[in-house]
Amino acid sequence: MTSANILLLEDNQLFAQSVDDLLSDSGYSVTCCFDSNDALNQTYSNQFDLYLLDIKVPQLSGTRLLRELRASGDTTPAVFITSYKQKDMLQHGFASGCDDYIRKPFDNDELLLRIQALLKRTMGENTQYIENFCHDKKHKQIYMNSQELSLKPKEYLLLALLIKNNQKIVTNEMIADTLWMHNEDISKGAIRVYINRIKRIIGHQKIQNIRGIGYKLVLSS
Repeated sequence: MTSANILLLEDNQLFAQSVDDLLSDSGYSVTCCFDSNDALNQTYSNQFDLYLLDIKVPQLSGTRLLRELRASGDTTPAVFITSYKQKDMLQHGFASGCDDYIRKPFDNDELLLRIQALLKRTMGENTQYIENFCHDKKHKQIYMNSQELSLKPKEYLLLALLIKNNQKIVTNEMIADTLWMHNEDISKGAIRVYINRIKRIIGHQKIQNIRGIGYKLVLSS
């Protein structure tokens, strides 16, 4: 699976570079922003697994930025990195929707441990592993042997449905309900095309045809 994507908001460019280096060396993909407007724009155009936010930054404060993100329905875990030591600021940070809080200067290993703990909890809820497959539900990506599969939208929906119901029969009706809206024409021929395309990608033996009923994915748990 791809590494976690982290948004870092920090207006001290030298400090931001040091944190970027630390995270990149640990296998994370990092996007650095030096003001909250840039950070906000990045959240519109990219999907992140974690936010690392300084509080005192140009434009909106880190706490105000997180409040706006939470109000918009963004549940991405967030950690405040700040030099503030007041207890009321700590309370304000959690009230803004943060998941954790670490004060400068901090120990690099402590920051990495906090990040790992948060990502393990949140990404685990959005990731399903079966045999040599990994389904990243948040980013709508499926991997086989750590390689992302090239799937068209309906192929992704179909394979995701099969993975969810591994070792169970997925009926043609279940597939139709997943792939098409109620006002769209449903084609059994199209289902066969999508199934055959997926078989060519993952291996014909991994999907069984259940004649007249549907299909079954046969992966070991």
